[in-house]
Amino acid sequence: MMIKETSLRRDPDLRGELAFLARGCDFVLPSRFKKRLKSFQQTQIQNKPEKKPGTPLPPPATSPSSPQPLSPVPHVNNVVNAPLSINIPRFYFPEGLPDTCSNHEQTLSRIETVFMDIEDQKADIYEMGKIAKVCGCPLYWKAPMFRAAGGEKTGFVTSQSFIDMWRKLLNNHHDDASKFICLLAKPNCSSLEQEDFIPLLQDVVDTHPGLTFLKDAPEFHSRYITTVIQRIFYTVNRSWSGKITSTEIRKSNFLQTLALLEEEEDINQITDYFSYEHFYVIYCKFWELDTDHDLYISQADLSRYNDQASSNRIIERIFSGAVTRGKTIQKEGRMSYADFVWFLISEEDKRNPTSIEYWFRCMDVDGDGILSMYELEYFYEEQCERMEAMGIEPLPFHDLLCQMLDLVKPAVDGKITLRDLKRCRMAHIFYDTFFNLEKYLDHEQRDPFAVQKDVENDGPEPSDWDRFAAEEYETLVAEESAQAQFQEGFEDYETDEPASPSEFGNKGSKILSASLPEKCGKLQSVDEE
Repeated sequence: MMIKETSLRRDPDLRGELAFLARGCDFVLPSRFKKRLKSFQQTQIQNKPEKKPGTPLPPPATSPSSPQPLSPVPHVNNVVNAPLSINIPRFYFPEGLPDTCSNHEQTLSRIETVFMDIEDQKADIYEMGKIAKVCGCPLYWKAPMFRAAGGEKTGFVTSQSFIDMWRKLLNNHHDDASKFICLLAKPNCSSLEQEDFIPLLQDVVDTHPGLTFLKDAPEFHSRYITTVIQRIFYTVNRSWSGKITSTEIRKSNFLQTLALLEEEEDINQITDYFSYEHFYVIYCKFWELDTDHDLYISQADLSRYNDQASSNRIIERIFSGAVTRGKTIQKEGRMSYADFVWFLISEEDKRNPTSIEYWFRCMDVDGDGILSMYELEYFYEEQCERMEAMGIEPLPFHDLLCQMLDLVKPAVDGKITLRDLKRCRMAHIFYDTFFNLEKYLDHEQRDPFAVQKDVENDGPEPSDWDRFAAEEYETLVAEESAQAQFQEGFEDYETDEPASPSEFGNKGSKILSASLPEKCGKLQSVDEE
């Protein structure tokens, strides 16, 4: 039987003996203490007041002197637990938080009014833009809306079919991310795969004013769309599952960027996902490596990128399937253009979270989630061999390892995890040290204080990828312009007919759009200025 502390304090003699025991005094015999404690318990039981008939049983929490009941009362738990399950508010809304203030019927009435102004109340995909705005959605949601209402089969959407579809969507999906996935996804699917984006992006190619020049080159529509899709999954699909969920859409800036397409006529100003200049740079880099132009490159082709700056061992890891999708790369040893988009962005922007994960998967040879010292030495061996071939004395691995551990500061000594690399904010230097010799030597020659300043700078600076794409685009434009001027000068020399300044200017403005399809199948936008 348990004795409450307040009851023990009423016996000063027993409390004194307890104090002696607590101090470690050994002159208080245990047998005497037990006898005194038993006598005290019997006194407590005898002095307990008898319960009168009709007197309610006091609650256990407010009766410190009453003994604990031998068995719990079954109905007490039911009384306590029932209110808890009722009072806990719902906190998980996978389809978005419902808006009780919104009037769906009013929205549906406005939609019906818009259809009344359309001939035969049948809207094609171009007229869906007005309906999308009435629904409160961005302009470029019109293609997914058109398909979701059955317009792909008939070529038009009736008022009744669209209102039925939109009413069902409003009742079951309550935020933009959930609605967007419902419109694009296949029936009974709650996530988006790569092919689900094709109708949306084809509509962007067909109707955006910044891509009108692509109407004369339909063969490049699919390649631009492939590039945009890969950039979307590279940024949004943080789980690497190949399927984008509503949660990932909410955490990304994709829907906000998609809405900007309506406001910005120059698509190159939208550097996230849709920039045509970025597509041009990526495709040019791929075309230089794809010598047979079958849209696949081999391991030897990829090793030629950037004058063989990347080590052979890291390229072998890429072709092992550690960071690629599908079975083509494992069976045939070839990399597709879609996989090259991931490689190029990861190679040129190693600060990006997806890039950090990309290269961590490549360096984690045994797949245990930890970069061991053996794996680091395995990749650094080839760096040492290449430096010795260039006449550069490499740093011993032990000394280099001390530098890298000081750089990353792993939570567990001798084990570098993905979390460590993301936290240290110096992953780009770490990775270049082990498999990119050119960038490693650049880091070694750079002022360490400048490196630290870059790490501490949290301002809205352009990413490494944005800087790379801008520089490469200017270089490619300059090369095309110089080559076109050389050809024009050669033609003028042969004909002995000098061109007027106006004719030269007109020809120069067409260089970017005309030279690429004729020479190597690449395409570039026309400079309107």
